[in-house]
Amino acid sequence: MLTTRFVNGAPNWIDLGTPEIDGAVSFYHGLFGWQFRSAGPDAGGYGFFQLDGRTVAGGMQTTPEQGPPSWTVYFRSEDAQATAKAAEQAHGSVVAQPMDVMGQGHLAILTDQAGVPFGIWQPALTKGVDVAGDPGSLCWVELYTPDIAAAAAYYYKVLGLETSGVPFPGGTYTCVNPAGGDDASVFGGMVPLAEDPAEAQAGAYWLPYFEVEDPDAVVEKAQQTGGRVRMPATTLEGVGRMAKLADPYGARFAVIKGEPQQT
Repeated sequence: MLTTRFVNGAPNWIDLGTPEIDGAVSFYHGLFGWQFRSAGPDAGGYGFFQLDGRTVAGGMQTTPEQGPPSWTVYFRSEDAQATAKAAEQAHGSVVAQPMDVMGQGHLAILTDQAGVPFGIWQPALTKGVDVAGDPGSLCWVELYTPDIAAAAAYYYKVLGLETSGVPFPGGTYTCVNPAGGDDASVFGGMVPLAEDPAEAQAGAYWLPYFEVEDPDAVVEKAQQTGGRVRMPATTLEGVGRMAKLADPYGARFAVIKGEPQQT
């Protein structure tokens, strides 16, 4: 599961790029109760979404030249330069070279072998988000990709991520965990685009999931405040009740109320 006990290769940050930060702040406040706090005058408009004073994500207003509205998932790296080099060697690319962020850490923006963007965060003063897995925070990430085998090979070479197959209604789900991790360290999965026509049309990407207490209420609120329902609230046995949404500007995300884990 996703926690703030960050290890190499696991997600440790997430942020939103949106053409209208004020509108996005209002939308996500309505859904999750988030507040937005500026990172300061030298941060170029970047700020932090917070819940009860704890940072759950970052966000900033972006231009069309910076890409479409989207959530970017960041993975922990001990050495952002080495990870960026590994990405290029594995037939990915470096969109933004590793850079220091005001002493908080080093970040880089990469793409995988299918062109899917993701981030790298090499922690310094900021280790990552303050909360994960609790209601209103990131709890799972899912890669929609045209080729599971190629994606698994890429992320193993670049981040050391390991994959495993688990039985799932209708087939097998590919789980992802950090190198050397056990079942408890699984933080996400990989899904072939061909299995979901709607996702195939939208293209390959990393989808973040946020834990919520009531997915149906979140779906209703999203519709009332300009969001779009990409998949209505649905219960998956052994997993939980989930829905896929997009905010008013098109950034895609999902919500889930996970079933209690068996111990």
